[in-house]
Amino acid sequence: MALGLLAAMQRGWVDQALSRGNDLLMAIPTLIFALVVLAVLPKNVVVLVLVMAALDATRVFRVSRAVATDIAVLDYVEVARMRGEGWGWIMLREILPNAAAPLLAEFGMRFAFAVLFLSTLSFLGLGIQPPVADWGSSVKENKDGLLFGIFAALIPGGAIVLLAVSVNLIVDWVLTRAARLRGELGNG
Repeated sequence: MALGLLAAMQRGWVDQALSRGNDLLMAIPTLIFALVVLAVLPKNVVVLVLVMAALDATRVFRVSRAVATDIAVLDYVEVARMRGEGWGWIMLREILPNAAAPLLAEFGMRFAFAVLFLSTLSFLGLGIQPPVADWGSSVKENKDGLLFGIFAALIPGGAIVLLAVSVNLIVDWVLTRAARLRGELGNG
């Protein structure tokens, strides 16, 4: 997110370099990238988090850059530049508060995709390793029971769905509450 905001603010060669590097990373299929990295590196939580962060950072970069590019040309940002404010101050005080709503919505989507991706990796045996429990590995362990009418594999799958829906409902509630507060403050 910070690199997306920086690219939108600095423009020119900084924006081009960061955007082309991001495009290069986005050209690699996510599951194949994860499979290759996890085949070489140890399968622990730190490596999984770093892999997921690298894969999702490309999408967050694009969204934050697009939103910040639209905000960076507005009058109040130009006034802050003319006042002599530094780029860090402008990013944190002018652009980020006005970009918070779309970035929070993106967080909700990315969170759901991260949970599903981690569950997929665990189902394939490349995620969190036993004895640590994981919903993807729980689905894998109980998948054979589906043939006999035992629905134990559906319970962790339902938990994954419930978590993803719950996080998105919370994000929607926060966004709605923030919009109401802005409306109340603007009218009061």
